[in-house]
Formats: sequence, C-alpha cells, structure tokens
Amino acid sequence: MKIYLAAPLFSESECLYNELIINQLVVLGHEVYAPQRNTAINDKTKSADSIAIYNGDKEQLDWADCLIAVLDGIAVDPGVAAEVGYFAAMGKTIYGLYTDSRENAKTVNTGKIEALSTTLENQFSYVNLFVVGAIKESGAIFTNKDDMMEMLVIGEEN
Repeated sequence: MKIYLAAPLFSESECLYNELIINQLVVLGHEVYAPQRNTAINDKTKSADSIAIYNGDKEQLDWADCLIAVLDGIAVDPGVAAEVGYFAAMGKTIYGLYTDSRENAKTVNTGKIEALSTTLENQFSYVNLFVVGAIKESGAIFTNKDDMMEMLVIGEEN
C-alpha cells in the first residue's frame, strides 16, 4: 500500500517517532512518503517555499492510497489537519494515531471530573472534532501504533 505519513516534524523527538513509524511500515511492505524525508522542500533549517511545499506534498497526497495522521501534541499540527482535510475530500482511507496518555476513555476518574470546576484544571485531552470526524468517516483512530500496524497487516491480507 502507498502511505502518506502526516505528522509533526519540527522537533528531534517528533522526527525520531516518525522514523520509527516509517521503518515499521516499510518492514510490513508498504511504500511510505514522509514529508520530513523530502529535504528538497522540507528542510526546516532553510527558508521555506510555501508553493514548493504545497505542490510537492500535494503530489504525494494524490499518489497515496492511505494517510496516517499522527494527532499527538498540544493541538493537531496545522499541516496534519490540512492534509487530513485534503485526503478526506478525496474520499481516501485515513488512519489517525493518538497516543496521548490523557485520552479520556482510559483516564476518566472522579478527581479529574471534580477538577473541571476549577479554572484551567482540565486534565483531559482534546482534538479538533472536525479532524476527528474526517478520520472516523474515512477510516479509524488508534491509541497505539502496534494496534495500527496489526490492522495494516490484516488489511493487506484481505
């Protein structure tokens, strides 16, 4: 399968995590485009060219069968959100990866609920619901990469 990895790419930790995902996908036999590897247009140590980035990444979005969107962070990376929207408009498969430890379904407890009545004490995570809806309409959201990788193996067998 041809996969576009939509992920934040501005810190060393983000790039290392992306490489981990890329390498696992390649081992599973997938072709992967990751913007961080396209240094011709995405070398963040140089001056960016918005038209080159748009056209270069858009060409790869058109090429891909599937988009994997890393949703972790304080907010969904704006580039990831745009790529999700573009891919959803094409009606292609999108898989979201959200590994935040504050994920509501796993961490709801009375202490966190009571803290909501105090200003700025929200201990739950939030992801833009338009982005979430686009992913759910087009694929699925996973809370760990291993489950997502397992689905990608099973998906190839069917």
